[in-house]
Amino acid sequence: MTFTTRLTAAALCGAVVVATIPATASAHPARGDLLDVVPVSTLDTTQLTTYLGDHDLDATRVRHSVDAKRITYRTIDAHGRPTTASALVAAPRNNDKAPRQVTWLHGTTAYRGSVASVNDGNDRATAFFFASAGYLTTAPDYLGLGTGPGLHPYVDAPSTVTASVDALRATRKLAARQGLRPDPRIMVTGHSQGGHATMALGKALQSGTDRHLQLGGLAPIAGALHPSQLVAKGVRDEIANSVAYMAYWTVAWNRVHHLYDTPAEAFRDPTIESLFDGDHRNEDIFPNLPRTIPELFTDSYLERVKTPTGILRTKLQEADSYCDWRPSVPVSIYSSTGDRDTLLETSAYCDTRLKAHHATSELIDLGITVDHAKAPKLALPRILTTFDNT
Repeated sequence: MTFTTRLTAAALCGAVVVATIPATASAHPARGDLLDVVPVSTLDTTQLTTYLGDHDLDATRVRHSVDAKRITYRTIDAHGRPTTASALVAAPRNNDKAPRQVTWLHGTTAYRGSVASVNDGNDRATAFFFASAGYLTTAPDYLGLGTGPGLHPYVDAPSTVTASVDALRATRKLAARQGLRPDPRIMVTGHSQGGHATMALGKALQSGTDRHLQLGGLAPIAGALHPSQLVAKGVRDEIANSVAYMAYWTVAWNRVHHLYDTPAEAFRDPTIESLFDGDHRNEDIFPNLPRTIPELFTDSYLERVKTPTGILRTKLQEADSYCDWRPSVPVSIYSSTGDRDTLLETSAYCDTRLKAHHATSELIDLGITVDHAKAPKLALPRILTTFDNT
């Protein structure tokens, strides 16, 4: 749940189109069907060592060169209608015909060009981090981001799960074309919004959403793991970047759950809604936001969010529920006392709820000097070690 995603001038590289797979390749189109495969980059071990170092990631575990591709695949939107989405697939160049799998779930991203499949930023680097250690790695862009059509249903766990499951299905189909039979166990990790998605996807995998996919490991990082608490604190300006988070969340949830009839009902400046169309970069969004929550929301809407009822209350309760189950694998929850965005206490909430269900869970505090953005840099090497030993 961070707005600090690194952007580059080459964020959208969709002009390169090769290896297109016809949409009619299957007589019976299905979720997870591959529609397009576009090479992104190939890096050898020397290049990877430099590349990961440039992104402040531990490069000591680099073992293999990596091939990365952007895939486009069939999935469904937040209302169950057919659509498409994109993802980055990073594969190690080795002789392993049954590679283990990792999926990396990214944090808050308002601009569609900031995700791993089209932007050479932190999320792509994380995918390369795992792939260079030997894991077939899938980094879903989610709905409405990357090259996917439509608008992004931000922090809507059900649609994040369906897009991520279908990305994993598409990855397996791509692997099969290369003569690979990936290990069905999926190691799941993600940051911020992706930390919440980690728990939601893990629950879906364990429940048998796809017989070819199994839960192999769970490691959320600085996750938004108690959404109702974050909303309650956000509307009181008690978290970092509260105005940006609350504005994005309100616009996105209205599109899915219909929280208001017109932007003027919720926002003092109705043009706020247009900032979250997927085409605005952070530098376009932040200068156009007010400084405080009372300046963002109308009085009547602010009171509704402070005391949720109806559909808003129901959906917040559902969002809180993704730590209310018993994973079959140990869970490592990373957070930090210094995180003012998603807060250590929301990770502690998840740890407590998991233990109430007799799960094996560990909460790791990365320290008071570690902020929201820095947490993945410190957590990822430890997560890799845990996955290697699982």
